[in-house]
Amino acid sequence: MRNINYRLHRKINLKCGKHELNLGNRTYIMGILNVTPDSFSDGGEFVDVEKAVNHAKKMVEDGADIIDIGGESTRPGAVEVDADEELRRVLPVVERLVKEVNVPISVDTYKAVVADKVLRAGAHIINDVWGLQRDKNMAFVVAKYGVPVIVMHNKNNTEYEKDIMEEISEFLKTSIDIALKAGIKKENIILDPGIGFGKTPEQNMLVMSRLGELNDLGYPILLGTSRKSMIGKILDLPAKERVEGTIATTVMGIIHGIDIIRVHDIKENLRAAKVTDAIVRGR
Repeated sequence: MRNINYRLHRKINLKCGKHELNLGNRTYIMGILNVTPDSFSDGGEFVDVEKAVNHAKKMVEDGADIIDIGGESTRPGAVEVDADEELRRVLPVVERLVKEVNVPISVDTYKAVVADKVLRAGAHIINDVWGLQRDKNMAFVVAKYGVPVIVMHNKNNTEYEKDIMEEISEFLKTSIDIALKAGIKKENIILDPGIGFGKTPEQNMLVMSRLGELNDLGYPILLGTSRKSMIGKILDLPAKERVEGTIATTVMGIIHGIDIIRVHDIKENLRAAKVTDAIVRGR
């Protein structure tokens, strides 16, 4: 229990423009808004700007604390898109949401040029699925705007020469080093173990069972398991029928000390988080 207690009593005020998240007091909910035609769970549903904005507003109404906009599918086998196409998808949505919802807006991108444009448009957080290690300019863009960044573990295959948690920690330490050297403030760094990225379902389950080990790195942790193949493998259900399985991982993550959960189904996961917080955090 040492690692769990360490994280649950550590408070960080994460400043996101005019917004502030008091990490450590409760679990925060990040709502997923994919404006892509090919995401694994909701591809094509919100490519229309008006539909995307309305869905974001519904997620906020249901209790989302952050909206995370993605313009390029990162599912296994997805076709990469160039920066111009990614911006065509995300920028109009960012421009609307920063004016129309009262929560921080995050953009899921690993491209520095995309990050620069959306941050200039008012986005508050960058969520980099390659942990600042894919685009050498990304860390400098984030530092320039002084915003929080989520650095996720990722790799192009599922082969691990060392213990998987040791390799994930080493990757994240490299990301932290890149961030700090570029001028990103320590309090603006959030870690993500990358469930579903560069890992088999069995490896994902192992990482989930050992999440608490990442607390030793000393940074807030985001967990993104929503509707993922690990849950599908366990339950033998399609993506949109994995709500209960996602909730199970949410509860487990909170017990292990995570600070933010990234999910599609806001209301259900928020209710589970509130109960778990009441038990684990005493709130």
